[in-house]
Amino acid sequence: MADAKHDIDIRNLYKIFGPNGAAHVPDVKAGITKDELKAAHNHVLALDDITMTIPAGRIQVVMGLSGSGKSTLIRHINRLIDPTAGEVIFEGRDIVQMSQTELRKFRREKTAMVFQKFALFPHRTVLENTTYGLRVRGIPDREAGERARRWISRVGLDGFEESYPNQLSGGMQQRVGLARALTNDPEILLMDEAFSALDPLIRTDMQSVLLDLQAELKKTIVFITHDLDEALRLGDRIAILRDGRIIQQGTGEQIVLRPADDYISSFVRDVKRGNVITVRTVMRKGERTDSAVSLPATTLLEEAARAMTNADTNRANIVGRDGAHLGMVTLRKCVTEMIAPDDSEEVDPEVQVA
Repeated sequence: MADAKHDIDIRNLYKIFGPNGAAHVPDVKAGITKDELKAAHNHVLALDDITMTIPAGRIQVVMGLSGSGKSTLIRHINRLIDPTAGEVIFEGRDIVQMSQTELRKFRREKTAMVFQKFALFPHRTVLENTTYGLRVRGIPDREAGERARRWISRVGLDGFEESYPNQLSGGMQQRVGLARALTNDPEILLMDEAFSALDPLIRTDMQSVLLDLQAELKKTIVFITHDLDEALRLGDRIAILRDGRIIQQGTGEQIVLRPADDYISSFVRDVKRGNVITVRTVMRKGERTDSAVSLPATTLLEEAARAMTNADTNRANIVGRDGAHLGMVTLRKCVTEMIAPDDSEEVDPEVQVA
């Protein structure tokens, strides 16, 4: 596993589908809309001036409705799609400018992709699917097999090494896809609607598997989804796209508390705030209480309310990662902040975003 981690810097990225896309970049910069470009020039604006930094070792979620450009964006990171204009910088290199030889090496050694439709070889066993990327790289069969078996075990598929994809459930097939990606030990893991085809319970289980692995591996993960609950559960940071533009990006907590416009507000309206907002956001900074309950600053409001209720107290002290005292929070504050401000007169309008 690589020791150094690197951010991915996407700078002024445009993608216009059509025979003469580059000629229309100035039109887009001048303000022509997606619909106007299509009507006037029969070209499709897929990405419109995307600039973002994907933090190393974290999960960056990109979400939006169908046609927002999210799947197009992720395919620019490993250059399955070439941009019309812009840069994708990794390790000081612009991926857009790589030669085919350099790009092939980058794809094989630095990235792996997990698809919505699993993309397994139906005529290969679980073990053969998992070792495929290593064999392409020329890794000896014995080493490839050992590494693959280790990851097959880690994703919970012990005993299925010789099974074929059609003998597995959808969730099991996606575990194979995840094991195949991780066996290559990529620094960047690209996941395009990876869990969208799964039943809700299996989907939740796969989210847990990913979070457990990420807690140990600290990969740079770009996760595409159209589901806000999934985005909030998985994402260290979230970017929301509409018509190829980033409308808002930040932590899930920032987006829920301060939606940038009505479009974002419509996304977050029904979010369970208690599962997103942390006590750090609503605590009284620097204050102390004699309560026996002490909670980490990252505790979610719902968890905090439950902890205080179980301890038969209405106050708790808040501490940082190093155990240092940060402040205190009341049960009443946690409960009222779990309700949208429009629904409660008790909510402090000046909520601090950590």
